[in-house]
Amino acid sequence: MYIPKLNEEKRIPVIHDLIRAQSFASLITMAVTGGASGLVATHLPMMLEAGPCSGSLGTLKAHVARGNTQWRDFTPSIDALAIFAGPHHYISASWYPDAHETGAEVPTWNYAVVHAYGPLRAIEDPAWLLAHLQSLTDQHESKFPNAWDLSDAPDGYLAQQMRGIVGLEMPIRRLEGKWKASQNRNERDSEAVMQGLSSLNTPESLEMKRMVEERRPERRSP
Repeated sequence: MYIPKLNEEKRIPVIHDLIRAQSFASLITMAVTGGASGLVATHLPMMLEAGPCSGSLGTLKAHVARGNTQWRDFTPSIDALAIFAGPHHYISASWYPDAHETGAEVPTWNYAVVHAYGPLRAIEDPAWLLAHLQSLTDQHESKFPNAWDLSDAPDGYLAQQMRGIVGLEMPIRRLEGKWKASQNRNERDSEAVMQGLSSLNTPESLEMKRMVEERRPERRSP
């Protein structure tokens, strides 16, 4: 990924926070044999495990339908890529003061994104799958007042459903973080961008305003 120095994010906790907040990823692998060839992508939720037993950068876990041949056709010798897309927003050229003074401005797009690379392996072990599904369900059901649990499924039903999926595990070998949030702009322009985003008053624009505020020029380390 092309990352200008101003946009590079190296802090692992910050990168991990985005992965957890934006856990619906694009998993990309290379297939050279089997039913598919070339690049293959699946869009799926991925869970990050970070700790002493998960490697220095963490481990990603997921599952796919057994009918999805990506779990069989990926090339083990080539690292898989998981992409986590964070907040993003169009930035109008009209927000910049120079647009009205000289006209010498163009629009752009602000965004945050993480690329995680690592060796992928497929897992068919029922115990691994059950533990993974429990963790995944616990994480996403925790926000609901009447949370659903795996134990709520009828006897035998879960085991039947699990036969139709395959687990995936990817120890992360390399992480890239890119936060493009108007860091290349001076204080006057950053303030104008935040005002423009605020005027839209949407959840997406207000989230991007927060991101620009966090990374505005006056807050950057010398």
